[in-house]
Amino acid sequence: MRFLILALGILPAIAQSANVVLSNDDGWAEINIRAFYNGLTRAGDSVVLSAPAENESGTGSSDSPALPLTKPCEFNSCPTGSPAEGSDASNPRLNYVNSYPVTSMRYGIQTLSPKFFGGNPDLAVAANLGSTTLISGTVGAATEAAKEGIPAIAFSGSTGSQISYTTSPVPSYVTTYSALSTNVTQTLLASSKPYLPSNIWLNVNYPSSTSSSCSKPSDFKFVLSRINAASSGASADVTTCGKTRLPTESTVVGTKGGCYASISVGNAATKGDTTAANQAVVLQKLKAILSCLPA
Repeated sequence: MRFLILALGILPAIAQSANVVLSNDDGWAEINIRAFYNGLTRAGDSVVLSAPAENESGTGSSDSPALPLTKPCEFNSCPTGSPAEGSDASNPRLNYVNSYPVTSMRYGIQTLSPKFFGGNPDLAVAANLGSTTLISGTVGAATEAAKEGIPAIAFSGSTGSQISYTTSPVPSYVTTYSALSTNVTQTLLASSKPYLPSNIWLNVNYPSSTSSSCSKPSDFKFVLSRINAASSGASADVTTCGKTRLPTESTVVGTKGGCYASISVGNAATKGDTTAANQAVVLQKLKAILSCLPA
């Protein structure tokens, strides 16, 4: 979706082509993951999709060996009896794994990346329709990548239902979320390596996007946030927007009078918030696209 990102006016000028593994928990044939695949590819990245054969939303960090298909893949995208792992007949970079998001991400990193990239990916990204962090399969996939030493981002949107990539016309929220996610990815890739500190992942959440509200990428602003509310006596967050406490994701996404998307910095081991020092690294890398909530 390069033309949509250019319309934002903030496409990183020095973003380099990167090797990216893409997964989700809604399944390999769901429309959002295919739109994101196209957006990253058009932005110049080398992308391999490795996602569940079926909808595995809400499975968190569940993990089990992939098994042959006893029924068709979602939306009849592969037939009964297909092998445990497989790919699209016309594009070997589009792969399913008949198991959970964590298993799919690991397969992408350990099996597909050496095949297509000659080694580990530069970045792992996962996208889905909204879910709670601790039970989100997309978050499970992203944190699995971070635990394996791969910088990772999880993206979640509030609008839409699970539909096939063959759906036409493509709903407007799909292209909007894809363009926004591609922009965040390219902004991070425009920074120097390491893209993220060790065992750190980013959690990005979008508010509702409809034909009449938050309908295009240029309507949105990104805000650095926390995954959870800080407990009493918790250490300060990074200083930004004149404050030492970041707003929570729910506060950002729920802010009225604008289209605010949250970007949180998470600890892969706990799926919770990390230190101010790690937040500061991300603040510096993404400062070109970050804004503040209205006073």
